[in-house]
Amino acid sequence: MKKRALITGITGQDGSYLAEFLLEKDYEVFGMVRRSSTENFERIEHLRDKVTLIQADLLDQMSLISILKDSEPHEIYNLAAQSFVPTSWTKPVLTAEFTALGVTRMLEAMRLISPEAKFYQASSSEMFGKVKEVPQTEETPFHPRSPYGVAKVYGHFITINYRESYNLYACSGILFNHESPRRGLEFVTRKVTDAVARIKLGLQTELALGNLDAERDWGYALDYVEMMWMMLQQDEPDDFVVATGETHSVKELVQIAFDTANLNWEDYVVIDERFVRPAEVDQLIGNPAKAKAKLGWVPRVSFAELIQMMVESDMKLVKKQMESS
Repeated sequence: MKKRALITGITGQDGSYLAEFLLEKDYEVFGMVRRSSTENFERIEHLRDKVTLIQADLLDQMSLISILKDSEPHEIYNLAAQSFVPTSWTKPVLTAEFTALGVTRMLEAMRLISPEAKFYQASSSEMFGKVKEVPQTEETPFHPRSPYGVAKVYGHFITINYRESYNLYACSGILFNHESPRRGLEFVTRKVTDAVARIKLGLQTELALGNLDAERDWGYALDYVEMMWMMLQQDEPDDFVVATGETHSVKELVQIAFDTANLNWEDYVVIDERFVRPAEVDQLIGNPAKAKAKLGWVPRVSFAELIQMMVESDMKLVKKQMESS
């Protein structure tokens, strides 16, 4: 019998890679999509005939109960959220509804309908915020610095609470920044690689950025998606930091991206105060020792390889757009 998996947020970067990964493992894959006039299926267009999409919404408890009845999943991956940090300042209540309470609604639906299923919650390095120690581990105290980070802390602890209260197989992956050619254009990595492609092809003359000294632990989304699956194959549920253990600055990201296109970044980058966060998170770097020891997980793609892959992908994409316009 095929295993069945339900992915919320299947149209996002992680959801699309996870759907591909599970299909390769011969899963039957169900994806939750919201009823929306602007729903973007671009990332899963090539999978449309291989997955079953069902409408439901993290804001609507009954729709979640209904989707679990329809899909009868063995594994539930909760990746859906309002996941863009700057938006969480302009829409803090909506962010809390999706990113915090949405997790509770899904866990409650699981408790009622699919208590035997295994649940994965997408936690975030943004929970550490104003970090108490470097690098951060599963034991590092949280001090979130954005409404998004605060909502993710709630989602993380409610997952632990349902595991301990109802004996559900529920675990969280505390994922540090993970990127790919499928990353949204609003995120700094993709903003940079897209701009490099456009500058190289003569469509743009400068790139406006905020804090070039901010440091992040950046990995490749496909490596991290594999880890989500590995977490649900364990005998007992547990929480893991998923990271590379290396930190890089925004400036390094910019240098590698412009070097890939044989351009000098200093000729094009301007600093714009609008892109500096109200409360900055200065250094996020994860310690993946537990994931390596217990699951044997190691990231395969290096930071430089990742940025080069993204620049090359954006060059192809922008060229294609130019040809079709």
